[in-house]
This record gives sequence, structure tokens and C-alpha cells, in this order.
Amino acid sequence: MPKVYLKTYGCQMNERDSEQVARMFVDRGYTVTPREEEADVVLINTCSVRDQAEQKALSNMARLRKLRDERRHVVYGFLGCMAQSRGAELVAELPHVDLVAGTQKYHKVVDHVETILRAKLSREMDDLRHPIIDTGEEAESQNTIRDHVEGGRQVSAFVSIMQGCNMKCTFCIVPFTRGPERARPIAEIVAEVRRLADQGTREVTLLGQIVNLYGRHEFPVVDGKTPFTQLLEAIHEIDGIRRIRFTSPHPVGYKEDVIAAFGRLPKLASHVHFPMQSGSDRILKLMHRPYKAGKFLAICERMKEVRPDIAISTDIIVGFPGETEEDYEQTKEMVRRVGFDHAFVFRYSPRRDTPAALLPDQLPERVKEERNQDLLALLESITAPKFAAMVGQDVEILCDGPSKRNPHRLSGRTSTNRIVILEGNERLIGEMFDVHIRETTGHTLYGEPVLAMV
Repeated sequence: MPKVYLKTYGCQMNERDSEQVARMFVDRGYTVTPREEEADVVLINTCSVRDQAEQKALSNMARLRKLRDERRHVVYGFLGCMAQSRGAELVAELPHVDLVAGTQKYHKVVDHVETILRAKLSREMDDLRHPIIDTGEEAESQNTIRDHVEGGRQVSAFVSIMQGCNMKCTFCIVPFTRGPERARPIAEIVAEVRRLADQGTREVTLLGQIVNLYGRHEFPVVDGKTPFTQLLEAIHEIDGIRRIRFTSPHPVGYKEDVIAAFGRLPKLASHVHFPMQSGSDRILKLMHRPYKAGKFLAICERMKEVRPDIAISTDIIVGFPGETEEDYEQTKEMVRRVGFDHAFVFRYSPRRDTPAALLPDQLPERVKEERNQDLLALLESITAPKFAAMVGQDVEILCDGPSKRNPHRLSGRTSTNRIVILEGNERLIGEMFDVHIRETTGHTLYGEPVLAMV
């Protein structure tokens, strides 16, 4: 039985795409292995959002070249965003690569791999290699990411509801690598979630490059509700699903109907990952983010009115071209005013074929790093007291399985997306129950089931 090794870099959408690819291999009789040295197929699903992710993928594939002489039949391939943006360049740089498949071609990966394997095993490629490079557009490709790996209970699952992005932020390569917005039909998504619920899934996270703009070109607004809110309502009605999350929304699409949904759909988790990027109106304009900091703040305040316990996390870029000290201070002030519960802070990374890479006043790495560390320290001063305040409280969690760092303990998440580590029997996996918080490290909570204390 042939074996496939699949390494994924990047976002949750990449993870979901990799799961789809893995499922298709399993359906063809392959085994997924965590050991690249025993695999017959080695695939790296790539990210192009930041240079570091690309360099890791390239370095990993270059390291694998030494296995070529020992196992000549092995197929090596790149998938995903870097495959889409670089195409044939990857084969020129790394001649042992057999396959380059773009973001709209995941459903063809197994066919391509088997074509290459047959050629290798019949010695057709001993003297002259013909790698497959497939990065063209594919109609209806958004509907091909719909299956999940079987075997073992998925307490929490990602569900892809759309592909692509039309926003054209000047720092972002995603519209080029993922293409324009394309939405899946509501009925198909609901059917997928219902299948997951029947298999024991209790929480779903809806994925889209700008998830709250789902279906705006394909489906009508009904009774003042956007297609995204209609989808939330439909999933909310599915028996077995206890929590619904989504990522990542954009302020432009954050209409009142989406905010109001938090007040009337209790299964919506009390957490939103809401990218701000900058607190400076001038920098937001250079980023081609069509909102002002005041608008972002107003949405956050409105969400807190509707769901008082809501936790808001965000993405922030520091060191964008031309960012002055005043611009940076405005970002810090927004962080204080919103009071984020968590934030991913990124140093600006120039990406080729993006307008921001050509802007004047590119900042030195030293300044980017200083601002990165300074902002992280500010965020720590905001979030640490929030974690400390939870010690001694009872909070509801969904137990999603063993802890990643200690398999002898269980892990769960609060509705506000805080991780809780606890002792307990594996029968608790997939259940929602209260946990008494005993202590915190400042980033993780530790507790025990309330029932065990009775």
C-alpha cells in the first residue's frame, strides 16, 4: 500500500485544503504517514503570505533531495499558494520536484501523482523528466473542498465556504494566488456540516478569505440578511452542532445583520478574529483597507453591546512602508481602546507582485523588530490581567481531545477561544461542561471539571 506524507504551512484554509487532499489519497488506497523517509509521495502545501513561510517550504524540499538517489520512484510536489505564484520557477530551482499544483487544483493532485508514479515505475522518466505544472483557473473549484478524513472523531472541524478574494490589499498576494471570490451553495455547506454532526463533530469553523463577504455576488439579501447571515442561521439549526466559529471577517462586510446574529444565535461562539492591520488611517489607506480606524472601533464596540463577553482577536502589521512613529503610536492607541484578547503581530514582509513592495520609504528590519516587540509587550499587559481574572471562576469548555503538549491531559476551549488544560477521562472528549479554573500561565488556563469536585 503506497504512503503519502503531507506537510502544511500557513493558514487554516491551507490545513483544510490538505485535509481534502489527504482524504482523496486515502480513498485511492494510500496511507497517510507522518514519516517523510518512508513515503512514496511527499507533498508540501505552501503559503505565500510571508517570506518566512516560503523559505521554510523551499528549505524543506531542498533537504529532501538527498532521498532521491535512495528511492527514485518517490514523487515530490508543491501545492498551494507558492505553487500558484511561482509555478515553473520551483522546478527550475529544485529539479527533483515532480509536481506543482496551484490553489484551484487540489482535486486533481491524486490523478497527477498517479500519472507521475506510473511513468517512474515504467522507467519512462529515467532519462528525461516531465514534471507536471498545473496552475490554471478551474471553474467550480470552490466546490471541491468538501470531504473530511474519516476515522477517529473530529470534535472540531474546518468547513471551507468560499475561495478567493477581491479586496486587493496592497501588501497581500492572496488575490493573485487564490483568485476572485467564489462561494459554495448554502445547501451544500449545510449538508457537509450535517454529515460532520452525524459523525460526532460539535464545533465548526467556517473558512473564507473574507468570510463575511460570502455569497455577495451569487446569492441575494433576504429580509435584510446577507448570504453569510443566512448561512449562519442554517447551520445554527443543525442538531448536534454546539458551536459555530468563522474566520476571517473584514470590516467592509461586517454589516449590522452579522453583528445582530450574536444576539440571537447562541451557538455562535463569543469570539471573533477581526483583522485591524493598522490603527492609522493614513496607513490603512496605503494598505488599500477601505475603512478608517474609527469605523473598526465602532464595530468592536457594537459587538460588545450585543455580546458583552465577546473576545476579539486581531492581526496587526508593523513596519508597513512609510509608517512613521506617529502612525505606530496610533496603532498602539487602538490596541488599548479595543482591548484585544489576542493579536498576531507581523513585521511587514514585501511580497513580489504586490503594490506595497514598490512603495517608497521601506523601513529597516531593525525598526520593524523594535515595533514588533514593543507591541507584543503592550498586548501582554492587556491580556495577562484578563487571564488572571479567570482564576477561581467556572467556565464552560468544549473538550476537543488530548493536550498537544501532554497527551495524558485533556484540552478544551472556552467560547471565547481560550485554551483550558485539565485532568479527565477520555469520555469527556466531545462534551461541553464547566471547568473550575485553578491557575494560568498568562496564555493558557488550567482547571478541573466541576462535576469532579462535587
